[in-house]
Amino acid sequence: MEASRATGTDMDTGLRARLVDVGVELVAQEGVQALTLREIARRAGVSHGAPRRYFPTHLELLSAIARRGFDELGTRATAAVGDGGAPPRAQLTELGRAYLDFALGNRGMYELMFRHDLLESGHLGLRDTSLPLFGRLVELVGRVRPDADARLVAGTLWAGLHGIAQLWGWGSLQLATGTDDFAPLLGSVLDAHLGPEGV
Repeated sequence: MEASRATGTDMDTGLRARLVDVGVELVAQEGVQALTLREIARRAGVSHGAPRRYFPTHLELLSAIARRGFDELGTRATAAVGDGGAPPRAQLTELGRAYLDFALGNRGMYELMFRHDLLESGHLGLRDTSLPLFGRLVELVGRVRPDADARLVAGTLWAGLHGIAQLWGWGSLQLATGTDDFAPLLGSVLDAHLGPEGV
Protein backbone atom coordinates (compact mmCIF):
# COMPACT_ATOMS: atom_id res chain seq x y z
CA MET A 1 0.00 0.00 0.00
CA GLU A 2 2.76 2.46 0.98
CA ALA A 3 4.74 1.52 -2.12
CA SER A 4 1.78 2.13 -4.40
CA ARG A 5 1.06 5.46 -2.71
CA ALA A 6 4.69 6.52 -3.21
CA THR A 7 4.52 5.45 -6.84
CA GLY A 8 1.35 7.49 -7.32
CA THR A 9 2.99 10.52 -5.74
CA ASP A 10 6.05 10.09 -7.95
CA MET A 11 3.79 9.88 -11.00
CA ASP A 12 1.94 13.03 -9.90
CA THR A 13 5.23 14.88 -9.41
CA GLY A 14 6.49 13.60 -12.76
CA LEU A 15 3.40 14.70 -14.65
CA ARG A 16 3.33 18.08 -12.93
CA ALA A 17 6.97 18.64 -13.94
CA ARG A 18 6.22 17.39 -17.47
CA LEU A 19 3.41 19.92 -17.88
CA VAL A 20 5.76 22.71 -16.83
CA ASP A 21 8.52 21.36 -19.13
CA VAL A 22 6.10 21.37 -22.05
CA GLY A 23 5.03 24.92 -21.19
CA VAL A 24 8.66 26.07 -21.10
CA GLU A 25 9.27 24.52 -24.52
CA LEU A 26 6.06 25.95 -25.93
CA VAL A 27 6.68 29.52 -24.76
CA ALA A 28 10.20 29.33 -26.21
CA GLN A 29 8.92 28.13 -29.59
CA GLU A 30 5.66 30.04 -29.98
CA GLY A 31 5.40 32.74 -27.32
CA VAL A 32 3.00 33.54 -24.52
CA GLN A 33 -0.13 33.41 -26.68
CA ALA A 34 0.41 29.67 -27.30
CA LEU A 35 0.26 28.76 -23.59
CA THR A 36 -3.25 27.36 -23.42
CA LEU A 37 -4.14 24.50 -21.10
CA ARG A 38 -5.42 22.49 -24.05
CA GLU A 39 -2.20 22.86 -26.08
CA ILE A 40 0.05 22.08 -23.12
CA ALA A 41 -2.03 18.98 -22.35
CA ARG A 42 -1.95 17.87 -25.99
CA ARG A 43 1.83 18.20 -26.19
CA ALA A 44 2.25 16.43 -22.84
CA GLY A 45 0.12 13.55 -24.15
CA VAL A 46 -2.64 13.85 -21.54
CA SER A 47 -6.32 14.70 -21.66
CA HIS A 48 -7.17 18.39 -21.86
CA GLY A 49 -8.59 18.27 -18.34
CA ALA A 50 -5.52 16.62 -16.76
CA PRO A 51 -3.57 19.85 -16.06
CA ARG A 52 -6.37 21.04 -13.76
CA ARG A 53 -5.55 18.21 -11.38
CA TYR A 54 -2.14 19.76 -10.73
CA PHE A 55 -2.84 23.38 -11.58
CA PRO A 56 -6.41 24.32 -10.64
CA THR A 57 -6.18 27.54 -12.65
CA HIS A 58 -4.48 28.53 -15.86
CA LEU A 59 -2.67 31.29 -13.92
CA GLU A 60 -1.09 28.71 -11.61
CA LEU A 61 0.35 26.76 -14.54
CA LEU A 62 1.64 29.94 -16.18
CA SER A 63 3.20 30.98 -12.88
CA ALA A 64 4.96 27.62 -12.53
CA ILE A 65 6.35 28.06 -16.05
CA ALA A 66 7.47 31.63 -15.29
CA ARG A 67 9.22 30.46 -12.14
CA ARG A 68 11.55 28.38 -14.33
CA GLY A 69 12.47 31.58 -16.15
CA PHE A 70 13.16 33.44 -12.91
CA ASP A 71 15.29 30.53 -11.70
CA GLU A 72 17.36 30.63 -14.88
CA LEU A 73 17.70 34.42 -14.77
CA GLY A 74 18.77 34.16 -11.13
CA THR A 75 21.43 31.61 -12.03
CA ARG A 76 22.74 33.87 -14.78
CA ALA A 77 22.73 36.89 -12.49
CA THR A 78 24.71 35.01 -9.85
CA ALA A 79 27.26 33.93 -12.46
CA ALA A 80 27.47 37.49 -13.82
CA VAL A 81 28.45 39.08 -10.50
CA GLY A 82 30.75 36.20 -9.59
CA ASP A 83 32.15 36.31 -6.08
CA GLY A 84 31.14 39.96 -5.66
CA GLY A 85 34.75 41.11 -5.54
CA ALA A 86 34.56 43.38 -8.60
CA PRO A 87 33.65 47.05 -8.14
CA PRO A 88 29.87 47.58 -7.91
CA ARG A 89 29.70 49.47 -11.21
CA ALA A 90 31.43 46.57 -12.99
CA GLN A 91 29.03 44.12 -11.35
CA LEU A 92 26.07 46.23 -12.52
CA THR A 93 27.46 46.22 -16.06
CA GLU A 94 27.74 42.42 -16.04
CA LEU A 95 24.32 42.08 -14.43
CA GLY A 96 22.81 44.34 -17.11
CA ARG A 97 24.49 42.35 -19.87
CA ALA A 98 23.23 39.05 -18.41
CA TYR A 99 19.72 40.49 -18.12
CA LEU A 100 19.69 41.68 -21.74
CA ASP A 101 21.20 38.42 -23.03
CA PHE A 102 18.50 36.47 -21.20
CA ALA A 103 15.71 38.76 -22.41
CA LEU A 104 16.82 38.66 -26.04
CA GLY A 105 17.56 34.93 -26.05
CA ASN A 106 14.30 33.93 -24.33
CA ARG A 107 11.76 36.41 -25.62
CA GLY A 108 8.62 34.36 -24.93
CA MET A 109 9.69 33.45 -21.42
CA TYR A 110 10.85 37.00 -20.72
CA GLU A 111 7.47 38.39 -21.73
CA LEU A 112 5.65 35.86 -19.56
CA MET A 113 7.82 36.57 -16.51
CA PHE A 114 6.79 40.21 -16.36
CA ARG A 115 3.13 39.82 -17.29
CA HIS A 116 1.78 40.13 -13.77
CA ASP A 117 -1.72 40.27 -15.24
CA LEU A 118 -1.19 36.61 -16.21
CA LEU A 119 0.61 35.37 -13.10
CA GLU A 120 -0.15 34.65 -9.46
CA SER A 121 3.16 35.96 -8.19
CA GLY A 122 2.24 35.97 -4.51
CA HIS A 123 0.76 32.49 -4.49
CA LEU A 124 3.38 30.25 -6.10
CA GLY A 125 6.60 31.75 -4.82
CA LEU A 126 7.44 33.91 -7.83
CA ARG A 127 8.21 36.79 -5.51
CA ASP A 128 10.67 34.51 -3.72
CA THR A 129 12.68 34.31 -6.94
CA SER A 130 12.05 37.73 -8.51
CA LEU A 131 12.43 40.04 -5.49
CA PRO A 132 15.94 38.81 -4.55
CA LEU A 133 17.05 39.68 -8.11
CA PHE A 134 15.75 43.21 -7.66
CA GLY A 135 17.26 43.30 -4.17
CA ARG A 136 20.70 42.56 -5.64
CA LEU A 137 20.24 45.42 -8.08
CA VAL A 138 19.20 47.77 -5.25
CA GLU A 139 22.22 46.76 -3.14
CA LEU A 140 24.69 47.42 -5.96
CA VAL A 141 23.04 50.71 -6.92
CA GLY A 142 23.23 51.78 -3.27
CA ARG A 143 26.97 51.18 -3.27
CA VAL A 144 27.45 53.29 -6.41
CA ARG A 145 24.92 56.00 -5.47
CA PRO A 146 24.85 56.24 -1.66
CA ASP A 147 23.40 59.75 -2.07
CA ALA A 148 20.18 58.50 -3.71
CA ASP A 149 17.14 56.36 -2.92
CA ALA A 150 18.65 53.12 -4.22
CA ARG A 151 15.26 51.45 -4.66
CA LEU A 152 13.98 54.22 -6.94
CA VAL A 153 17.20 54.43 -8.94
CA ALA A 154 17.26 50.63 -9.31
CA GLY A 155 13.63 50.70 -10.44
CA THR A 156 14.29 53.27 -13.15
CA LEU A 157 17.49 51.47 -14.17
CA TRP A 158 15.53 48.23 -14.50
CA ALA A 159 12.90 50.07 -16.57
CA GLY A 160 15.69 51.29 -18.85
CA LEU A 161 17.05 47.78 -19.27
CA HIS A 162 13.55 46.47 -19.92
CA GLY A 163 13.03 49.16 -22.54
CA ILE A 164 16.29 48.26 -24.28
CA ALA A 165 15.28 44.59 -24.28
CA GLN A 166 11.85 45.30 -25.75
CA LEU A 167 12.91 47.81 -28.38
CA TRP A 168 15.99 45.79 -29.36
CA GLY A 169 13.87 42.65 -29.68
CA TRP A 170 11.54 44.49 -32.06
CA GLY A 171 14.45 45.88 -34.11
CA SER A 172 13.57 49.49 -33.29
CA LEU A 173 16.76 50.50 -31.47
CA GLN A 174 19.05 49.12 -34.17
CA LEU A 175 17.15 51.20 -36.73
CA ALA A 176 17.07 54.35 -34.60
CA THR A 177 20.67 54.24 -33.36
CA GLY A 178 22.41 52.59 -36.30
CA THR A 179 24.16 50.11 -34.02
CA ASP A 180 24.15 46.34 -34.05
CA ASP A 181 25.47 45.97 -30.50
CA PHE A 182 23.47 46.79 -27.39
CA ALA A 183 26.62 47.33 -25.26
CA PRO A 184 26.79 51.11 -25.91
CA LEU A 185 23.12 51.41 -25.00
CA LEU A 186 23.73 49.50 -21.78
CA GLY A 187 26.62 51.83 -20.96
CA SER A 188 24.47 54.86 -21.68
CA VAL A 189 21.59 53.73 -19.47
CA LEU A 190 24.03 52.98 -16.63
CA ASP A 191 25.58 56.44 -17.03
CA ALA A 192 22.12 58.03 -17.02
CA HIS A 193 21.19 56.45 -13.69
CA LEU A 194 24.54 56.06 -11.96
CA GLY A 195 26.56 58.94 -13.39
CA PRO A 196 29.51 58.53 -15.77
CA GLU A 197 31.89 55.76 -14.85
CA GLY A 198 34.93 56.89 -12.90
CA VAL A 199 33.39 60.21 -11.83
